[in-house]
Amino acid sequence: MSHSPACISILQLSDLHILAAPEDKMLGINTEHYFHACLEQAVRLRSQRADTEQRHFDLILLTGDLTQEPCPESYRRILTRLEAYKTPCICLPGNHDDYELMLRILNTDSINCRKQVLLDNWQLICLNSQIPGKPGGRLSKEELDFLENCLSKNPDRHAFIAVHHHCLETKSPWMDTMIIENSQQLLAIVDKYPQVKAITTGHIHQVMDIKTANLRIMGAPSTCFQFTPRTNGFSVDNTAPGYRLIELYTDGRVESEVVRLPEPLIGLQTNKHGY
Repeated sequence: MSHSPACISILQLSDLHILAAPEDKMLGINTEHYFHACLEQAVRLRSQRADTEQRHFDLILLTGDLTQEPCPESYRRILTRLEAYKTPCICLPGNHDDYELMLRILNTDSINCRKQVLLDNWQLICLNSQIPGKPGGRLSKEELDFLENCLSKNPDRHAFIAVHHHCLETKSPWMDTMIIENSQQLLAIVDKYPQVKAITTGHIHQVMDIKTANLRIMGAPSTCFQFTPRTNGFSVDNTAPGYRLIELYTDGRVESEVVRLPEPLIGLQTNKHGY
């Protein structure tokens, strides 16, 4: 990515799947260890930049499935880890999260679940795609109305939308059963407002980056295990954990790249058929 002081820098972390106890493992790996490793690497590499004005992120964006076993302890450990970096953080829920717990615990001045954030001449709009008790996604009428209200009231701000579930197919049939059910309604609203420049999602545990004439739709890797792309059924592979870097420019440009840890996962059980 190119760099300029006239941009907003965002670190997107997704699908942490933190468990009840820090030593617990999922699919053979310690998900909490890899969350810490991704966060530490991203911040460390950022701090080493030559341009002193670009050595810190403006925002850390966590796009859902923060926990696999939602409980107060798991969210408090996430909060404690994020607080150490003194960077504003916005968290939105995934299908594995307890949104009420998130709202209660991730609720400080700098780390919270705000649904709209104004950043220079941009606005970040965070949507909740949870269907309680189900793995797939849907945007309620209230969420769609909220989106349209944010866009209609801020015609002069570029818009960046974040949501957990994906709104375009991944070409993995098992994963695409969990696509936002009414994604066409989302995209129809977006199509009415040319100031929307990008949508970023979690959930898919793999990279997506699709560009149209006016819109960029991105998906983030997981900070732990990755799903094998283009598979008919559940499958994980040894691709290293990662995160997405996003830069929003004052002229509406969006630049982004995915960065991964240098080492693959240790102990990943690739023969499992689900989790």
